[in-house]
Amino acid sequence: MSATKQPEIDGDGVRLRPWRPDDRELVLAGYADPDVQRWHCRSMTPLEADAWIASWRGRWSGESGAGFAIERDGAVAGQISLRRIDLAEGLAEVSYWVLPTARGAGIAGRALTALTGWSFGKLGLHRIEVAHSTANPASCAVAERAGFVLEGTKRAEAKHADGWHDTHLHARLATD
Repeated sequence: MSATKQPEIDGDGVRLRPWRPDDRELVLAGYADPDVQRWHCRSMTPLEADAWIASWRGRWSGESGAGFAIERDGAVAGQISLRRIDLAEGLAEVSYWVLPTARGAGIAGRALTALTGWSFGKLGLHRIEVAHSTANPASCAVAERAGFVLEGTKRAEAKHADGWHDTHLHARLATD
């Protein structure tokens, strides 16, 4: 990973590409959205957005993460990332969100499918996980549509603004 430039990944009507400094306003818009704030538990200032974008280059070169803007028809529609990568163990965890104007078009599921295929085929991962609040049925549906099996519930695993949430754990294996 670290010796190569982070790739762009094409999927069914979506393109995943590395974040760029000129994406700042889109990152700010995403993290200003109440639904994104609710499930990802954060908002951002312009300086925090710049740091967030820049951090992905270091995470890629450090082989610990990969963040992508999801584009549809040449416009950014959301984000998807391998938040945690462990190449030695063949594991990764995914997170995603879609801007309000792009919701309901299956973008997150198509992005998740494209990222999963690339991660198994190019990174050689064995297992990819998605964890989300049990109170977030949309995220659950995205994971299931992309072939991620619901494995169970982790009790009080994620802190949100309204308290601790149980999370669903979904996973796909390279052999699925």
